[in-house]
Order: sequence, then C-alpha cells, then structure tokens
Amino acid sequence: MTASREPRAPRPRLRTAVSAALAVAAAGTSLTGCGTLSAAENDPITVMTLAPIDTKATNMPGMTATATAYARWVNADGGINGRELKVVTCNEGNDGVQAAGCARKAREVGAVAVVGSYTTHARTIMPALELHGIPYLGGYGLTEEEFSSPLSYPVNGGQPALVAGSGRQLAEVCDEVALVRPDTIAGDELPGLFNAGLASRGEAGPAVDVPAPEDSAEYTREARTALRAAGVPEAPDAGASEAGPDTGTGPGNGEFSTIADTGGADGACVAATLGGRTGTFIDSFSRLRESSAEVTFASVLGSVEQSLVNRTGGADSMLEGSYVTSWYPASQEPVWDEMRTATTEHAFGDNRIDLADPGVQTTWVAYTVLRSVLEGMEGQEITHRTVHRALDATGPVSTGGITPDLSWQYEDLLGSPNYPRIVNSMVNFQQVRDGRLVAARPNPVDIGRTLNQITGG
Repeated sequence: MTASREPRAPRPRLRTAVSAALAVAAAGTSLTGCGTLSAAENDPITVMTLAPIDTKATNMPGMTATATAYARWVNADGGINGRELKVVTCNEGNDGVQAAGCARKAREVGAVAVVGSYTTHARTIMPALELHGIPYLGGYGLTEEEFSSPLSYPVNGGQPALVAGSGRQLAEVCDEVALVRPDTIAGDELPGLFNAGLASRGEAGPAVDVPAPEDSAEYTREARTALRAAGVPEAPDAGASEAGPDTGTGPGNGEFSTIADTGGADGACVAATLGGRTGTFIDSFSRLRESSAEVTFASVLGSVEQSLVNRTGGADSMLEGSYVTSWYPASQEPVWDEMRTATTEHAFGDNRIDLADPGVQTTWVAYTVLRSVLEGMEGQEITHRTVHRALDATGPVSTGGITPDLSWQYEDLLGSPNYPRIVNSMVNFQQVRDGRLVAARPNPVDIGRTLNQITGG
C-alpha cells in the first residue's frame, strides 16, 4: 500500500517522559514478584482478547470471535515456532467493574499480552496491566490511556485519527457543518478533533456541536438541530411525526416539520459519530431530510459500516453518496484476502465476524503483529516481560499492506503531546457508491500534522 505522509511537525522532547514512564512500569513489574507469567517451552502461549458483548451500548463480539478463529488458523499451521497459541476471551461488559475483572483474569491465566481488544474503560484496565507488566497490543483506540501508556501498542490512530480525518475529508466539500456526537466525557473531545481536520483544508468554519444521548431510542431533536445548523431550510409544519411528537424546541410545538424541498443548501453537511447508535440517528434523520435535499452526510467506520448501508436500502439507502473515514482500506481490497481465507476455513460460519467491521479488522491486524513478534523470539523464553521488551525493540512489522509497517521505537512515535503512542496516523477516505463502501481516493492520507496541532485535552 502506497502511503503519502504529510511532513510531520517537529516532535516535542518526549524521550525523557517516555523513559520515565517505562521506568515506572518496570518498577511496577519488579514489585510483583509473587510468581511469574512465564510459560514452559512446550506450553501454549496464552493471550487475551477482551470486548463488550450483549450490552445495551456498543457490542463487539466479532473481535473475540476473530481472535479465536485466528488462533485456530495459526495452530492448524503448526502454531508459533511449534507452540500452540491459546486465546482467552473476556466480556468487559461496557462496565468498569467487569473491565477490571478482565484485567485480573489476564494475570490469572498467564496472558503474555492483551491483543486486539475494545474497551471504553482503559482508565481501569491499563493501570492493572501496567502493574503486572502485561502489554496491550492493538486496542480499538477510544481512550487517552491507549495512546499514553508505555505498555500500549496501538496499530491505528484510534478515534482521534478517525474524527480528525472525517473533518479533513469534509473540508473541501462543506460550507456549514454540524457534528452529532455522544454527550459523554469522551465525546466532549470530538469537536476539537473534527474542527482541526476541517481547518486543515478549505474555508469551512467550526462545526456546530450537537451532543446526543449515548443510548437514546430516537434522535429527532438532534437531527433537526443538526439540519438547521447545516443551513438546511425547514418546510412549514407538516403534521405529527410517525415517531411521536418531538420534545425539542422549534416550529410546530411538538409537531413534526420536514426539510423543505428547495434543493437543499449548497455545502450543507451533517456528520454523526454515535457508534452503534448511528443507525438509530439515521432513522430519525431520514424522516426529516427529504431525498431531494442536498445534504451531505458523513461518519466514521464503526459508526457507519457496510452492514448498515445494506440494512438501510443498499444503493437506495439515504447513505448513498455519504463520506466515511476509515483506518484501513475498503473491505473488498486484496489486502484482506488472507483474513477472508482464514475466517472462511476456521470461523465455521460464525456470523459474529463481519469482515468489514473495523473491530474485526483491528483484531486481525493486532494478531498479525503479535505473530510476527513472537516468531522473532524463537529460542527465547516467552513471558509478559519478554514480549513487552520485544515489542519495544522490534523493527518495522509488516501487516500485509493493511497499515504502514509498524514499530514503536522512539523515532517511530508521532510525537503528539496528546497522543504520544500513535505510530500510524494514516486514514482512508471512503464513500458509499452504488450501495458499497469503496475507496474515495487511491491512497491513504496522513493526518499526523493535524493531530500534532491539537493542543487541547
């Protein structure tokens, strides 16, 4: 994969901070002398993958299913240097207590790493893993700790890269923009990231911030606010909504009003990043937005995926023409052929695994890196400590063109004050065309400079 990188801004002097953090982590591991996580030469190499499953918020069962299928695939080919790869999975439940339990379980089962995982509770998990010296490889990238902990090894730029990339993708398209995002502490960070991307190209001003409940059953009020903010005119009162009266302010005193059939507003854009609730938002949004209105919709992969396009009508979906920012190439690209083969042969038709899901893709990338690093340790004792050292020392690791070659040595770090552990700041621009998410441009875009310019918390 040819990658065109932006020139990176000069790095802040992070060596002292990173070295100090590593020293603290090393000291923490030395204090846990009550046993070791080592494995005998012929014992399985145990790792853990954790993700939320069967919760009322975002669920990622495909990540644990992919980890299990990956282990079957590797073991069918002789394992790693002749040793079985054993994957232990854990449901972190979108809950801090359960997440802490997963971290304890990683220690108890002798996991040498936590790999290809999803959590919004890294603030709970990472200190526990740091205490025991267990590396965290290939997190989904939702939390600050995943980009600051010296034991975290991210394979993508996480949510910061996606959201800043979405702003960048819309910068040359939009005159007025509304951003619908979760009304949470993590969501409060998104407008700054999005606006930094908008400011990098074009002349659009800052997006209007539209906070939305994380677990709402409908988003009529937020959709109406977003459309007004994007400059889309409303038609006269059109009667009551099929979804029930709107509880927000505006014309109609609770009556439903549609967007006027006036051709829309040039350069009007609405971006939504609500994770698993984005589909619910689109239901409300589509009832307000008539198909003739020229409103550009945008999102990020994980909020909008191929499965959502399919469910909402394919080529006839209101998502047709929408812009979507991804960490990785589109799912039909040849770089995913090996993953397709492995899951076809070893997932046994597991419908939890959607090959276009960015969580599934992240788990695949993380295990690809893990396998390469472990194979390079042939003849060495494999423990959580030696894997940690190997990850620090390993040179660039190929992911088969899915990402740039990955390495977490000092010179490979992005150097952003807010995201010091990012080593891959590439994003891929996609668009829904004829009902399929396809590449909007041939090469990925490096938004490292944009991330370096973000100074807020």
